[in-house]
This record gives sequence, C-alpha cells and structure tokens, in this order.
Amino acid sequence: MSIGRCHNTQHRLIVILLLALTQVALAEAPAILQAKVYQPGSEVTEYWVSEKLDGVRARWNGRQLLSKKGHSFPAPAWFVKGFPDTALDGELWSARGEYQKIISIVSREQAHEGWRQIKFMVFDLPDDDRSFTHRLAQMQVLATQSAAPYLDVIEQFRVANEAELMQTLDKVVAEGGEGLMLHHQDARYHPGRSQHLLKLKPYQDAEAVVIGYTPGKGQFTGKMGAIKVRTDDNKEFYIGSGFTVQQRENPPPLGARITFRHQNFTDSGIPRFAVFLRIRHEP
Repeated sequence: MSIGRCHNTQHRLIVILLLALTQVALAEAPAILQAKVYQPGSEVTEYWVSEKLDGVRARWNGRQLLSKKGHSFPAPAWFVKGFPDTALDGELWSARGEYQKIISIVSREQAHEGWRQIKFMVFDLPDDDRSFTHRLAQMQVLATQSAAPYLDVIEQFRVANEAELMQTLDKVVAEGGEGLMLHHQDARYHPGRSQHLLKLKPYQDAEAVVIGYTPGKGQFTGKMGAIKVRTDDNKEFYIGSGFTVQQRENPPPLGARITFRHQNFTDSGIPRFAVFLRIRHEP
C-alpha cells in the first residue's frame, strides 16, 4: 500500500471514530424538564415555590455530573464523594450574581480546587415516577443520608395566594436574585417544556445566536453598534443595548450563543426592548 493511500485510510478511520464519539455524546445527553413562563391566574397554592438560581444546569447520573448537552464535568472526586447512586437534576451554583464565576470554574478541562466554591443544588429526581411532593421528600432524605458537603436541596416553600407570590418575587429580586420557579405538587417528571414547571421573573429572557453586526455611531464610532441575532424559532433582529464599552470593542463572536432579556413580543413575534445580558458558555 502506498504512503498516500495509507494516510487516506487513517484519515477516514479518524473521521469515522470522531463521528461515532459524537453520536455517543449526543445519545448520552440527559432528557431534561424545562419551564414555561408563569401566567397570572395560575392556582399558586398547588405549586411548590423556590428561588430561580442563575447557575449551570447539571445532571448527576449516579456516577458523574453531566451538562444538559451530555458533556461530563471534570468535578473532583472529593466534590462528588457521598453523592447517591440515584439520578439527580440540579444546578451548579455558588451565590447570586456569580454566573460567570461558576462557568469559569466548571468549564476548565481538569479538576481543580475552585470547585470548593460551589455546590450541586438539587431540585428534582428524574427517575422517580411519583409526584413532585413525594420527590421533594425523597430529595431531602437523600441529601441527609449522603452527608455530602457539596450536595444540597434547593429550598421549596408554599405561598397562600398570587399577591404573596409577587411579594416574594420582589423581595428575591431586590436582594439580587433572578426570580422564582413554581413546581406543581402533583406533577411527574416528563422531559420537555411543561406547564407543571413555571418560571417567574420581572422580565423575560431568551437565547439567540449572533449572526452579524452593525457599526456604532456617535460615541460608539469605530466600535460595535448592535449585534444581529437569530433565535431558535428563526426570528432575526438586532440588539443594541446592554453592552459595556469593552464589549462594544470586543463584541460576542459570530456563532456565539447569548442571553438577552426583553418585554413581551411584537405582533410579528420579535422580542420587544431586547437587552444583551451575557454570552452563554455552558458546556
């Protein structure tokens, strides 16, 4: 066999191997439950309420921590020591307003001491087919029995009515929190967006991919003026506010996934008053 033919064969084998590994990674991506937006008039007494933590979503599969895309987090052995062999759905979190810090910790390729600054905050048991109220009780039992120092359960509580719910939201936001989550007491765990899991925030947020730019004018001459983005439902529009001067000098790269906030939608489905929040760097 000639050297050229051997090289081509090796190249094809590498490509096949990479494709196979990619398929395996995708197949292992956990099927997660996702929230819909809270609408006024919901029977709030039927829901458990918790603070919405702005951390990194993770799934403990009984052996390792996985991102929502199925990538394995390089968590140190001491971090997961004592975790149960039961699947856990939760958030890697440290404190309010520290999303970028959390991302920098969990995104490094090797385990490191920075993991001592965060915890795995559990909010569901994806393999338990009972109601959420039963799952909540079991989460608390597992956390107590494990005595794992980096494992905890997100506090869940009840409210008497919508007025109390909104008062709680105002208090959480005033203290630097992002919002609230409402989990229906009778709901089973079903992957996908569900009316049984609701998020309540003073504004709506969403994600989009950067596909272009417009140049700045006036004080922003020579810098980025706005980014053009495309949402998952193929709506394209521009976001020109929410950026620091440094971000305008070094805007989010093409293809980057960003989070923005907005206030409802136009008649054509375009987010109104969109404001840039950050680049999403989740694994």
